[in-house]
Amino acid sequence: MGCTHDCKTCGQNCGGAESLKAKAHELSHVKKVIAVVSGKGGVGKSSVCAMLSVLMNRKGYKTAVLDADITGPSIPKLFGLKEAVTGDEMGMYPVKTKTGISVMSTNLLLPDETAPVIWRGAMIANMVTQFWTDTIWSEVDYMFVDMPPGTGDVPLTVFQSLPVDGIVIVTSPQDLVSMIVSKAVNMANKMNIPILGLIENYSYLECPDCGKRIELFGESHIEKVSTDFALPVLAKIPLDPTFARQCDSGLVELFEGDSLDLASDLIEKL
Repeated sequence: MGCTHDCKTCGQNCGGAESLKAKAHELSHVKKVIAVVSGKGGVGKSSVCAMLSVLMNRKGYKTAVLDADITGPSIPKLFGLKEAVTGDEMGMYPVKTKTGISVMSTNLLLPDETAPVIWRGAMIANMVTQFWTDTIWSEVDYMFVDMPPGTGDVPLTVFQSLPVDGIVIVTSPQDLVSMIVSKAVNMANKMNIPILGLIENYSYLECPDCGKRIELFGESHIEKVSTDFALPVLAKIPLDPTFARQCDSGLVELFEGDSLDLASDLIEKL
């Protein structure tokens, strides 16, 4: 009760933050956990999460995606997954994408992907924990956690229960970006979670005829935010109609581009 999540200033002998961590399945060996977060919805967080997992997979690492957006899961759609999760007395088995990325999501547990998940916060948070503890992930070098937007129950559960090695904050070029990013930064700091950097999505659109960059969502503020919070800008991702079509068709693994190379290189060095 009354925990500030700051073990450095706490006088209680409760075993520290590690006492809150949920134990992964005995057959799971996950080396690094990266959470992809955003202060608000609609910034393309899930597509960034999927792209990062694809890039690390291409580097030869065993990657996985834990879809923690329980009520708004979109990871299966991005990868074109229709197969249902299977399980036995040992636990649940994630579904594999075409290139071998392991995925666990509520949409892979539902008989109909359009069925709503109408649960209260405690049930949603418990499901996220079960995705970690009851899923047989086997060997995973990098697990990416697709978080729901905001700073509610699920982010709190993930930060407390999973051994998160760092987070990437996804945002968009709008005036309110500083306020939105500050909420995510402040929560991560309170929970002692390392912040790897910022990714600006929908940064610009490149004219196919003249190559001019068009800032559809207004002037970018990411550099100022980067300076204010002393965080690196890991990527400025352009609007790409081809990539949008690939995502809609479940072909995110066909993604091509170098906008996330810096982010993937940083994650590889963890």
